[in-house]
Amino acid sequence: MIKISAGEDLLKRYDVQLLEKRFLELGIKLTELQKIQFLQYYEYLVEKNKVMNLTAITEYEEVVEKHFADSLAASAVYDINKAHKVIDVGTGAGFPGIPLKIVYPHLHIVLLDSLNKRVQFLNEVIQLLQLTDAQAVHGRAEDYAKKELYREQFDLCVSRAVANLSTLSEYCIPFIKIDGLFISYKSTKIDKEVEDAKEAIAVLGGKIKEKKELILPGSDIPRSFILIKKERPTPAKFPRKAGMPSKEPLSEKTRPGEKKEKKRENKQDHKQENKKKYNRENKWQTIKK
Repeated sequence: MIKISAGEDLLKRYDVQLLEKRFLELGIKLTELQKIQFLQYYEYLVEKNKVMNLTAITEYEEVVEKHFADSLAASAVYDINKAHKVIDVGTGAGFPGIPLKIVYPHLHIVLLDSLNKRVQFLNEVIQLLQLTDAQAVHGRAEDYAKKELYREQFDLCVSRAVANLSTLSEYCIPFIKIDGLFISYKSTKIDKEVEDAKEAIAVLGGKIKEKKELILPGSDIPRSFILIKKERPTPAKFPRKAGMPSKEPLSEKTRPGEKKEKKRENKQDHKQENKKKYNRENKWQTIKK
C-alpha cells in the first residue's frame, strides 16, 4: 500500500480541491490515498508523454476533467460496485480502466492494448500506484477474445476507443459473460450509429439495454453511454480475424458473408446480362443476313 505521508508534497503542489469537486459531482468522495494515486498517475503520465505519444491533453485541469472524471462518468449510469471482473479494451493510456480501479479497488481489471509501449507504461503505473489484481496485456481484441482465459469471463467490458459501435461490439461483446454488460463511451449525435449497430449486436449475442447522456462535471462536454447486455453466447466465429471488424463492420445491412454473396450475385447478374446482350447481337446479325 502507498503510505499517505509519501504523497504530502503532491497534495500541496496541485489543486486537490478541483480533483475532489469533480468527483463529488459524480457522487464520489475520494480518500486521501486515492487523491495521491490520481496525482501520481497524472505526474507519471505527463512525464512519460514527453518521450512517447500517450495523450494530447496534459494540463492538470483538463486531465482531471477530460480523462479522470470522464473515466468515472460511467458510474453515473451503472453501479460499478456490481462488477467484479472488468476488461478495458483499447485502453490507450489507461482510460477508463486505471481511474476505475483507483476508485473501485475491489475490481479485478485487465487493460488490453495493441501497442506494446503503452502496455509497458501501464504496467509501470500499476506498480507505481501499487494496484493489486490489475494487469496490462499486449495484443489485439480479435485474438484475445478467442482465448479461453478471456472469452466470456468478464462481468463488465468498458471502452473509450474511437471506433463505430458495430466494430467495438465485435471487439468487446465476446469478452463478457451472459448477463454481463458492455459500456461504450461515446460523444453525442450517435442515433444513426446506434441504429446501424443493432443487428450486429444481436448477431454477437447482445442487446442494447439503454443509452444515457450526461454533461461531464465542470464542463459543457456532452457524453453518451451505450449499455449493451449479453443475452446469449457469442458465436464461435466472432470476432473475425484481425483487421476485419474495422475493415468490414457488421451492420444492420450486412451480415458476415453477405458481402461475398452479394458480389457473387452481382457477378452472376453481369454474366446473364452479357449473355442476353450476346444473344440479341447474334439475333440481329441473323436478321441482317
